[in-house]
Amino acid sequence: MKLNLALGLIFSFLAKNSLGLSPVILIPGDGGSRLEAKLNKTNVVHYICAKTSTDFFNIWLNLELLVPFVIDCWVDNTRLEYDNVTRTTRNADGVEIRVSGWGNPETVEWLDPSRDSEGAYFNTIGDALVKMGYVRNVSLRGAPYDFRKAPNENGDFFVKLKMLVEETYTKNNKSAVTLLVHSMGGSMALHFLRLQSQDWKDQYIRRMISLSTPWGGAVKALKVFAVGDDLGSMILRESTMRTEQITCPSLAWLLPSPLFWKPTDVLVQTDKFNYTIDHFEKLFTDMDLPNAWEMRKDTEKYTRDFSAPGVEVHCLYGYNISTVERLVYKPGTWLDGYPVLQSGDGDGTVNLRSLSACAHWAKGRRTLNRGKSVKSVPLPNAEHIGILHDQRVIDYVQTVLKI
Repeated sequence: MKLNLALGLIFSFLAKNSLGLSPVILIPGDGGSRLEAKLNKTNVVHYICAKTSTDFFNIWLNLELLVPFVIDCWVDNTRLEYDNVTRTTRNADGVEIRVSGWGNPETVEWLDPSRDSEGAYFNTIGDALVKMGYVRNVSLRGAPYDFRKAPNENGDFFVKLKMLVEETYTKNNKSAVTLLVHSMGGSMALHFLRLQSQDWKDQYIRRMISLSTPWGGAVKALKVFAVGDDLGSMILRESTMRTEQITCPSLAWLLPSPLFWKPTDVLVQTDKFNYTIDHFEKLFTDMDLPNAWEMRKDTEKYTRDFSAPGVEVHCLYGYNISTVERLVYKPGTWLDGYPVLQSGDGDGTVNLRSLSACAHWAKGRRTLNRGKSVKSVPLPNAEHIGILHDQRVIDYVQTVLKI
């Protein structure tokens, strides 16, 4: 009883220090949450791979595991297995994975516990907010989740997020909460807000500040299914990473949406067939990726609903950076080999038509967004991840939070 009273007094004191500021919950994007693993395996892919671990250990982001040879162990431990009967995924046999640090902003500020610069994520924004008077774990919170999965398998996250919003609201003198989201975290937040009543949102949510959200998906997801992604590393092979990446339902969820790509837009070009938004089933069949099509069917309903969130929105995104918009296979290669990546405008990861889709809500905001304002803020040369450390963004966020 005394301990609870003491903690209550501490939280009350800290909240008063940030009185007048809307508390912030950081919601990360794909790859933006720490994951921990525990092993009890009977088989491994390489003799250097551990079969067991006495306790949970950091598996993402852990730079020591993302090196040649050892990466094979990482891939086998983080990949998912799809069950087309239950329409769900599970971890590999003998692997248990959990998300680290619920509610704690530190785990989304620094993805690597060692705080190596390669793992810097929301840290610049976090430091800027603390300088304004925010207090970590009181008025600044974090909402990590298993980014390998899409909304259909993240039901627990949405339940916990609602509780975190309400808890943060209460701890901060009943101040409505700002959701500060990045990349896929924006799409997760949008789905979360659609699950809530308007009365609940009016009471608990002050605004959503979105950075680089792929509202309508991205052609890069197709590129990852085709050849993989090396995460910008010089030592990782795209093909090796692809083995794990194509098992993730979130990748299927991030495929281009039919709301923002026309049936005439060629996404994958070959000398035998040109694939558009209407040909995903044929494409994944021809790529021999049947599970990709099943996962697409599981998540497709989320790509066809672009109803407004019903809260004030600030939508910041980059443009004027070369971004893949079509995969072109040379004659005679069919879907083998490495395609030419034909580029268009975007932030280097997400296409501009998807990033700027939030402007649609502002066209008739009284009916589309329940009278809540929507501000679209395009920023030239703001890269998809770099936007988190862009001074223009820091200044904008600080200004908005003072209102």
